[in-house]
Amino acid sequence: MNPEERNTDVDSKVVLLPQKRLGKQMHHLPLKQTSSCNITTIASEESDECVISDESSQTDESSICETEYRNSVYLDYNATTPLDCEVLAAINQALHVAWGNPSSSHEAGINAKTVIKESRDQVATMIGASAEEIIFTSGGTESNNLVLNSAIKHFWNSYAKKTSEGMITNDSVRPHIVSSSLEHDSIKLVLEHFRQQKIADITFVSPSLETGRVEVKDVISAMKPSTCLVTVMLANNETGIIQPIAEIGASMSMKNKERAESGELVAYFHTDAAQAIGKITVNSETLGVDYLTLVGHKFYGPRIGALYVKKLDKENGAALYPMFYGGGQERNFRPGTENTGMIAGLGKACELVTRNIKRYEKHMRTVRDHLEKQLELTFPNGVHFNGRLTGSERIPNTCNVSILGKGLEGHKVLSRAQKVQASVGAACHSSTVSRASPILLAIGIPEEVAKNAIRLSVGRHSTLQEVETVVKDIKTSVNLILSSSATC
Repeated sequence: MNPEERNTDVDSKVVLLPQKRLGKQMHHLPLKQTSSCNITTIASEESDECVISDESSQTDESSICETEYRNSVYLDYNATTPLDCEVLAAINQALHVAWGNPSSSHEAGINAKTVIKESRDQVATMIGASAEEIIFTSGGTESNNLVLNSAIKHFWNSYAKKTSEGMITNDSVRPHIVSSSLEHDSIKLVLEHFRQQKIADITFVSPSLETGRVEVKDVISAMKPSTCLVTVMLANNETGIIQPIAEIGASMSMKNKERAESGELVAYFHTDAAQAIGKITVNSETLGVDYLTLVGHKFYGPRIGALYVKKLDKENGAALYPMFYGGGQERNFRPGTENTGMIAGLGKACELVTRNIKRYEKHMRTVRDHLEKQLELTFPNGVHFNGRLTGSERIPNTCNVSILGKGLEGHKVLSRAQKVQASVGAACHSSTVSRASPILLAIGIPEEVAKNAIRLSVGRHSTLQEVETVVKDIKTSVNLILSSSATC
C-alpha cells in the first residue's frame, strides 16, 4: 500500500454464511487482505453450520479486526499487533468447521487434524524448515522455557552417558548457558532463576557500546566445556537492533566440531525471533540455529506461538523434553488438546509473511525513516536515536528516540500526548516507567538520555500522515511540559 494513506477502498466484510456439511475435505475460500474487515454471522433455519465468505453487502452488525482509533495513532506494534483480516477469517472458519478434537478418528477430528497439518506446513515454509520440526505452543514464554529446560535435561543425560564411558570424571560440574544482557524476561529471568538455584552457571555477554549488539567473538569465548546452550535474540524489542545470529551459528558449528572430536558436549544454539518475524526474512537454516521461537501476535496473528527444533526426534537432531505430560499431542513434546482455531490463524499469519515480507519490510522502513526525519526537523539537535548505531542494522519498523532535556522523561511526554499510543520500552515493563531501560543502559546510552526514551514502532498499515500527526503530538506534549516547568 501507499505509505501516505490507508487504502479504504479495499475494505471488506467477511461473513459467516450457512453451508451444508463439508465432509472430509475442507473448503478454503479466497479472501481479500485488507486493513480492516468485518466478521458477521448469518443465522440459518436449515443449518447451524457456517463458512467464511467475502460479502460486502451484508449486515453492518460486525466487529472490526483492526479498530480504527479515529482520535489517536497506534505506534506500539512491537508490543502487539491486531489480527490481519485473513487471519481472523481463518480462525473463524476453523472454529466453525474444524471444531472437532484432532485426536479423534471421525470426520470432525479429521477436519481439525487437516487444519493443524496445513498450519504446520505454513509455519515451516515461512522459516525454511520442515513441518516435522515445528511444535505449537501457547506463546513465546513457553517456547523459551521449553528450550532452556530441555538444554539442562540434555546436559545431564549426555553427562551421565559420557561419565559412564569414562570421558568425564569431574563430579562438581554444572551445566553452563551463554546468553546476552539484551534478552527478553522469558529468557533472562529463567536464567537468573537457574543461577540462583544453582541449577546452572550462566554467562550474560554484554553488547558492544559501538554497535549495540553482542559480538560473535565474545559469545564464542564465553563458552566452556560444560556449555550446553547459547541463546541470543534475533532482534531486540526495544531498540530493534539485529543480532549477528548467522555469524554466531557459523562459529558455533566449527566450535562444536572441535568439541565433538575432543569428547566434549555439543552446545545447542537458540534464538528468540519474536520481534524479527514479519519484519525481515527469517530462515532457520541460514541462521544456523537448533531452536527458534516465534510468536503469532507480533506479526498480526493470534496469541499463540511455535518452536522450531532442528531435526526434531531424529538421532542427530536437537533435544527437546516435555515440561509437562498428558495426552501425547504434538508427539508428546507438548501435550494438551490443540487449539485448532488459533493454530489456523497462526498458519495464515505465516502464509501472509511468506507471500508479502518484502512489501511489508519496504513499507515499514519508509514510514519509520520518515518518522525519524520529521523528529529531527521538529527538534533540531534535540533528539537522540537510541538504536541507530554504526555497524549494526535494525528491524525496519522500530524507532527508539529520546527527546533531550530535563523533565522530558518518556513516560511524562506520553502521558501528556493526546493522540499517540506508544510505550517507553517493553510492554511487560510498563509499571517501571520512571527508571531507565536496562537495555539502553547496556548499550551505553547515558541514564539521563535513556530515561527520556520513547519506543515508536510502526505497522503494516501505518502512514506518513499518521507519523506526522504523532510528531506534532509529541511536540505539543513537550511544549506543555516545558511551559509548566517554566512557571514553577
